[in-house]
Amino acid sequence: MALGSWPGLRLDRTGAAVVGAGAMVASGVLSLEEAWRAIHYETILLLFGMMIVVANLRLAGFFPAVAQWFVRRAHAPATLLAVVVAVTGVLSALFVNDTICLVMTPLVLAITRTLERRPLPYLLAVAMASNAGSAATITGNPQNMMIGGFSGIPYGVFAAALAPVALFGMAVTYGVLRWVHREEFAGGGHVEIPATAAPVDRWLLGKSLVAAVAMFAAFFAGAPVAGAAMVAGAALLLTRRVRPAAVYAEIDWPLLVLFAGLFAVLAGVEKTGFDEALFAGASRLGLARLPVLSFASLLLSNLISNVPAVLLCKPFIERLPQAQEAWLVLSMSATLAGNLTLAGSLANLIVAERARETHRIGFGEYARVGVPVSVLTVAGGAVWLLWLRP
Repeated sequence: MALGSWPGLRLDRTGAAVVGAGAMVASGVLSLEEAWRAIHYETILLLFGMMIVVANLRLAGFFPAVAQWFVRRAHAPATLLAVVVAVTGVLSALFVNDTICLVMTPLVLAITRTLERRPLPYLLAVAMASNAGSAATITGNPQNMMIGGFSGIPYGVFAAALAPVALFGMAVTYGVLRWVHREEFAGGGHVEIPATAAPVDRWLLGKSLVAAVAMFAAFFAGAPVAGAAMVAGAALLLTRRVRPAAVYAEIDWPLLVLFAGLFAVLAGVEKTGFDEALFAGASRLGLARLPVLSFASLLLSNLISNVPAVLLCKPFIERLPQAQEAWLVLSMSATLAGNLTLAGSLANLIVAERARETHRIGFGEYARVGVPVSVLTVAGGAVWLLWLRP
């Protein structure tokens, strides 16, 4: 997980999770039935349902249409940066942040090419704002969906606690980018972004928006999030105009397999009692204190990625007397930790990969912004959650 591959083998993180799950069964730690029971189907179904809803919105042209509408109203470099941060962050809070990076990166590249601006600060804005904004809700990113399933925290309670942190993170992202890349924004100047109409399937867009609004209404009304997402996704599959294969092609199947494999690995860890040793070690390190947990999660998420980090922390957090508070701290820090380095989150890598032909984002030029953004936002989030304590 830490390396992202295995020397000499074509083994990615998803493959590593499957191999780990297979090793648990092969070694006799888990029976096949125990491995199946270990999978947290609520998380898998939430992810799958959200992916279907997002796939339909993408096929309808929703995301580029919304982004272009706002971006065209930015007439100065600093305003353009603010719009990119705001649009990326808000959309990432509602939908999975990786999807928003896929949409926003080519749009930002096209605009900066037309305006003859340096693309780097705007590309960094997409990556970092997607991480910061996704901290706001359970549906913002995969690790939050996992935490929502484990903790049972209602969608509205989760958003009320972490939406202010997400807004703070977006503001910090904007401020640090303005400072580090101040030569890009010095003097202002008027820019005129050409109006290019994004292709939209109005019928599919209307249907998808109705399903999405109903789904979020159900979330905030207290309905089980996995059930609401699956109902919305299933309703969108009832169509005569959209080929199911087009929707299935948008599903991130490796991510679903990754989650299933990691659940089995965690079940094996818990069955062997190794989690007791982890709990004892974490207690000696003072991880029950929220500031310590915040920065330990930041470091761990950058070592082994945020989803495995959440799973590794699960046995420890479930034993704490203030488990809900600790889950919120873990969600906040594991998500905002993604801004520390270029490899800190999948969203960063998506932006870097899609921008490669136009601008290679270097580790150092990312870290100049990412390190202060991550440290400031995690510290601010920890202070906010401590202040919320009754």
